[in-house]
Amino acid sequence: MERISAVIPVLNAAHLLPPLLEQLSGLGEVILADGGSKDSVADLAGVRLVTAPRGRGTQLAAGAAAARGEWLLFLHADTRLDAGWETAVEAALARADQAHFFRFALDDESPQARRLEAAVAWRCRRLALPYGDQGLLISRALYDAVGGFHPIPLMEDVDLVRRLGRARLAEMPACAITSAARWRRDGWWRRSARNLMTLGLYFAGVPPERLARFYR
Repeated sequence: MERISAVIPVLNAAHLLPPLLEQLSGLGEVILADGGSKDSVADLAGVRLVTAPRGRGTQLAAGAAAARGEWLLFLHADTRLDAGWETAVEAALARADQAHFFRFALDDESPQARRLEAAVAWRCRRLALPYGDQGLLISRALYDAVGGFHPIPLMEDVDLVRRLGRARLAEMPACAITSAARWRRDGWWRRSARNLMTLGLYFAGVPPERLARFYR
């Protein structure tokens, strides 16, 4: 586990991070790639802070460039890892030729959450398209070989996994538990429909910069 650098893009997320940082305390390092936070993120203990222009792709690329580990674990600030995640990660380290992602789960007990989890499982199984909120564990060598994260404001996760391709993606038998706050705030169907529309527009060739304006 000491061979792993965790990279987390942040923007005013200090209040979300302590539980995740506690889980990651056994890793080699934890890098927060900050896009201009105005909160107390700089005061968090046990992390390295890297600044970058705002935009998830830009921040992730900057964090990866600063990382020292043989392996990179990319996570979102509102994610928690399920019990057994360390065992799953340690097993994945034997396959440096693949990038590894977690199963998707939400911190919500509603039927809507279970349906969304099932839809994401189908997307990963049939389309080989895990998203960034499922985390990504990838060796430095493979990350560099495929060109890493491109500095784009949106769809940076889809862009990277498409360059990896199905044969170099593997699901780990543990969950990344994501906050359902955005779905509860925006509405389950509205948020999911917007995500699906954004993906469709991206595949249709709409530039990520325009998609980011639409998404916000």
